[in-house]
Amino acid sequence: MWIAKRLLSSIVLKGHYSLFCRPPSSLPEYELRFLHCTCCKRSRIMVSGFDTLNSSISSELCQENDKPLDSCYTAEQRAAILQRLNTATESELAQVKLLRGRKAVNIIDYRTRHGPFNSLESVINVPLLKHKSAVIVFDSILKPADRKERKKGKVNLAKFIRPEVDRALLEDTSSIVSIVCGTNKIAWTHMDRAKTVLDWQQAECKSFMKGTYMASDYLKDISTVISSFPAADFFVVEKPSISPQNTSLYPVMVHLRTVEAMLFALLTPAREPGCPPKVLNMLRTAIGRHFDLIVGDCRTSGAETVRKMMTESVMKRDPRVLFPHDLVLKHRNSFQMSSRNRGEELCDALLQAVAFFELLQE
Repeated sequence: MWIAKRLLSSIVLKGHYSLFCRPPSSLPEYELRFLHCTCCKRSRIMVSGFDTLNSSISSELCQENDKPLDSCYTAEQRAAILQRLNTATESELAQVKLLRGRKAVNIIDYRTRHGPFNSLESVINVPLLKHKSAVIVFDSILKPADRKERKKGKVNLAKFIRPEVDRALLEDTSSIVSIVCGTNKIAWTHMDRAKTVLDWQQAECKSFMKGTYMASDYLKDISTVISSFPAADFFVVEKPSISPQNTSLYPVMVHLRTVEAMLFALLTPAREPGCPPKVLNMLRTAIGRHFDLIVGDCRTSGAETVRKMMTESVMKRDPRVLFPHDLVLKHRNSFQMSSRNRGEELCDALLQAVAFFELLQE
């Protein structure tokens, strides 16, 4: 018995027998365990973990870029993942971790141009979906988060909304007015919780960035604009991300801060202590990240994203944003690349409203 025990231990530890050797890039490392001898229960023989031979290979091994994705999942798992990626709508894809915003749009575009995905490896050909992020997407499809657990978790509002507001109040929001200020105009979007655009326009302010920034002139223009705002539960003002260290943009920063302060003052009604605020800030960078518009440290234009939303509102049954027909006709040429005035403020006001409701749902 002693000889048999030493012989089996030597075979396992030295790997002389091919069953216990790990073929390259095929099976995980074997775990050495003790097996009780049938003749003597006190004698223990070290053996490899035979149960790993029949178990599915963990997707954690696929975090390496050279690991084939299809070899990380069973045939049933691959079929479930591909079925979801090939048939889900954009809104359904957005419910999967990492498939929010531009990534879900890219998946729809890719399968429209190249047909359905026939392997997991082909998914990494989609823009913005690399090897490691694809593994996270596949695991999220196989093991979706429990809805009850998601409801219990709190959204960290401080990341994109200031000042902090009780979550229950935000969840009960029926509509908001999203406001974005430019160097010579103010744009706003009135949107309800179903992401239907109720109003969407802008107004020029001739006194902006003129002379010595006369407070009386600013007040007159801003008051005129505010008189056109519809009633809403919250007014959300874009918080610009201009660094005070950039001295060349100091006049623009002073201008934006002045308009922001006046908007807060004029839109905030007299309220008792302890009442929730009526006017909120949203960080411009947070909205840029939500729509994948950040390149380096700068936010790029969202005009293409807005144009696509308008097209989907007309063509799709379940669009991301619902535009009334008259607003589509009114703004269909507002975001042309060749135009000198591409309506950036209009575009940003809409994206801020969409981001507000979509971030709140997460």
